[in-house]
Amino acid sequence: MFFTSSRRGARLARRLVVRRLEEWGIPRGSDASQSLALIAGELAANAVSHGHVPGRHFHLRLSVQPPPGTDGRRAPASARIEVSDARDERRPVLHDRDDEAEGGRGLLLVDALASKWGVAERGVGKTVWCEYALASEECRSQQVTGDSGAGDAR
Repeated sequence: MFFTSSRRGARLARRLVVRRLEEWGIPRGSDASQSLALIAGELAANAVSHGHVPGRHFHLRLSVQPPPGTDGRRAPASARIEVSDARDERRPVLHDRDDEAEGGRGLLLVDALASKWGVAERGVGKTVWCEYALASEECRSQQVTGDSGAGDAR
């Protein structure tokens, strides 16, 4: 899904994540939905603030997949969020922040909530991704799976 590199685009991306998760069986207001919305919002805000190139959009991809179980049982599902922007020279780095600083805590939140996160190289720009482990009680559906948002940052 492509969004304009603006505060409005970041807000729409966060809202769409909540909506898609609900469609895929993860209830709005659950810990998973709220955590994934926060992660998506922070990654989108970083793409707007630090990855903006005039005339280019950012791209968000959301997927929820149950990993294959080795013993035939259904394994816990995991969600993956990828946000791509057009700037590759400004890579996110996790820093401890001064308590008095007004900003710079978004990636600390992502690091605290996500199972793992990282940055991937692209032909143009970069993709910041994270994975979030879903507890089985957070999913209403027995078959939680979905993928939304193929393509590249424009």
